[in-house]
Amino acid sequence: MENIKPELLKLWPELEWIENTELRLKTAKVWESALEKSVLTPGDLNRIPFTLLCGPDLKVTFMEHKRAVVHIARDSGNKMNEFFGDELPVDMDVLIAGAILADVGKLLEYVLDENGKTIQGSYGKYLRHPFSGVSLAESCGIPPEVSHIIATHAGEGNMVNRSTEAYIVHHADFMTFLPFKQRSQS
Repeated sequence: MENIKPELLKLWPELEWIENTELRLKTAKVWESALEKSVLTPGDLNRIPFTLLCGPDLKVTFMEHKRAVVHIARDSGNKMNEFFGDELPVDMDVLIAGAILADVGKLLEYVLDENGKTIQGSYGKYLRHPFSGVSLAESCGIPPEVSHIIATHAGEGNMVNRSTEAYIVHHADFMTFLPFKQRSQS
């Protein structure tokens, strides 16, 4: 695919779902930038847990969770367009780009300790991933409607009005997180 590094396409084959070439390239650029600034590698993303909030027994990797969120969001957006048409249109490119980018800031929030275990780094103690994710996205020219999804996908978004696309990503993210969190607290 045009000017997207093969290792990034291997990590994110869902980039191909973004029909707008400019948005697809900018979305890929955000991930490239995050990987350049992070101590984490693509291999780490396929090994580390997707969250630090569910205890050490969590087996679901960062990329398994992230890709599931993107697939669920896409399927949900398609169904909403099918059933609600012009009444509540979903911009699929914005939705998919936002879902792909929602947790990109975790690459700055997380580090590996001396044993290779994922922990929150000093940067992450001050800036959670929605904030660092928006910063990365803005530096790569991501449009505000996509940055809005990054900013509002987590609990920080409960204080603002979410767009339709942001609601979809938020719920796709939490429906694939809260059951694991509840299980870890049992």
